[in-house]
Amino acid sequence: MTQFFQGIDKASFEGPDSNNPMAFHHYNPNEMLMGKRMEEHLRFAVAYWHSFAWEGGDPFGGQTFERPWHPQDNMERARIKADVAFEMFELLGVPYFCWHDADIRPETGHFDTNRSTLDEITDYFGEKMQSTGTKLLWGTANMFTHRRWMSGASTNPDPDVFAFAAATVKSCLDATHKLSGENYVLWGGREGYETLLNTNMGLELDHMGRFLSMVVDYKHKIGFKGQILVEPKPQEPSKHQYDYDAATCFGFLQKYGLEKDIKLNLEQGHAILAGHSFEHEIATAASLGVLGSIDMNRNDYQSGWDTDQFPNNVPEVALAYYHILKNGGLGSGGTNFDAKLRRQSLDPKDLIAAHIGGMDVCARGLKAAAKMLEDGGLEEALKERYAGWETPKAQEMLNSDLASIAKSVTDNKISPRPVSGQQEILENYVNRFV
Repeated sequence: MTQFFQGIDKASFEGPDSNNPMAFHHYNPNEMLMGKRMEEHLRFAVAYWHSFAWEGGDPFGGQTFERPWHPQDNMERARIKADVAFEMFELLGVPYFCWHDADIRPETGHFDTNRSTLDEITDYFGEKMQSTGTKLLWGTANMFTHRRWMSGASTNPDPDVFAFAAATVKSCLDATHKLSGENYVLWGGREGYETLLNTNMGLELDHMGRFLSMVVDYKHKIGFKGQILVEPKPQEPSKHQYDYDAATCFGFLQKYGLEKDIKLNLEQGHAILAGHSFEHEIATAASLGVLGSIDMNRNDYQSGWDTDQFPNNVPEVALAYYHILKNGGLGSGGTNFDAKLRRQSLDPKDLIAAHIGGMDVCARGLKAAAKMLEDGGLEEALKERYAGWETPKAQEMLNSDLASIAKSVTDNKISPRPVSGQQEILENYVNRFV
């Protein structure tokens, strides 16, 4: 045990009447919902980068957190950080965690030493995973922070950067495979452009498509059984990123023949930046067959950037999980808290409390979603609204042609009258459950 969380007990479920801020009020991992334990539905994961690697800086100010592993510049401190991280996983009872390579090992500036330190720390992880039972939801490579990535990774105009990126992803995929990770994520943090004045968009997209094909090929070569995921984000840090939203990513995957091999890791905050709701992105991915996993957080709706706050809006979360449950769940994916403390939340207790609160909000949303699905009100409303398409005449029309349809409209004097969409009634329905 480390001293970092000294005096903080393991979080337990005490129910909604408890006044204990360090206990779960709604997240009961063993509660049964739709035939599965709550823990199995939610599959919670802690994000290594925000919880342990982030130092509390923002665009206008530097470090506010003082941690025993700062500065994060050697392997001794990397091991201290790992000790604290796995202690927190146990205090929260989360089954999974996630990492970027740069979160867990120091940046050396050279590929060989980056790879060797990654191997060293993931060996250390393996021992801790064995003793605690904590599993890896996914690993990924940070190809956006270091200055070498300033013009992208797979889309970089310099082929040497493309090569460095390929080698980096190989090492991270190897490490994820070694730790029996259940997914591998590619987030193109700078796979986009600042200006079209110096950008060959077609060439960059082709290179990105080829890069992802190499990743899929290598996954099969090493026998990695996990799902490959791409994470959409519209902007920030690039002015325009190629992985803008779920629909854009699907079109890209389809163009390069990857839609059967790669699914999407969707984030609440990224959906908002794209001008969408989270449930829109989830429903879009589900309808296209590429829903893989989610990053749970929220943005400040008065800010135009990615604030990565912990979720606290139960109605939003309920609608997100409604579409997830309707799609059959997250499969090998999970609910990763891609969320960070506020710069003024300095204490170790704040880190635990933030996750407890987020887990409770997700639990409340999940329970509301399950009740709505079991009640069937929204599904019945959908069935009624589209009932006309179930008739033989409507199905025959879909196999017809414009001229025949036009003749039918004339012959049968078809003059449709608008039918209410009943949005307010459905919104009131949802509010009964949340």
